[in-house]
Amino acid sequence: MSTEETGPPPGRRDPQARRQAIVEAAAEIIVEPGSALTHRAVASRAGVSLGSTTQYFASLEELRTTALTSLADEIDADLAAVEHDLLPLEGAAERSAEIMHDFLLDTRAVRTDLALMTAAMSDPTLRDLALRWSDRLTDILATHIGRERAAAIVLYLDGATMHAGLHDDPVGVAEMTAVIRALITLPTDDGDGAR
Repeated sequence: MSTEETGPPPGRRDPQARRQAIVEAAAEIIVEPGSALTHRAVASRAGVSLGSTTQYFASLEELRTTALTSLADEIDADLAAVEHDLLPLEGAAERSAEIMHDFLLDTRAVRTDLALMTAAMSDPTLRDLALRWSDRLTDILATHIGRERAAAIVLYLDGATMHAGLHDDPVGVAEMTAVIRALITLPTDDGDGAR
């Protein structure tokens, strides 16, 4: 046998890969409408034995939190990937709206964001996790347009995400552009001065 094999030798287990498969399966179940997160459903989806889910995670709650953290990490990575395209926001309301519209067309991304919000509403310990995206986006935008304007835009985008989760079509680019442009020029009292 070649030493260049990509997987472990037959009969050997790869605990990290097995654990990751369990987390990924749980994350996929969480974002599927109407799916219930159970050890049995996760094991089936991950292609592992039922005992593996409890071997790696002491409780279903621990598995859920780990899967939600993984989903939040995905959102963080997506935001980091588009951050340079969002700025400078003052002259790019349409480009920003197009980026957000593309996000809203991604059903899985929308469901991920909504799953994080929903989980945080019923479990306050998950609130920081659910707020990571909006807090980070607010911080990114605030350095360019002030905190009040940034918070208003993020609040609008949270609403647009909820809208996309409930409707067949997300808010259109033209409408989002108009709202973002209006929010960028919103008078504020946050000490950043009119820009």
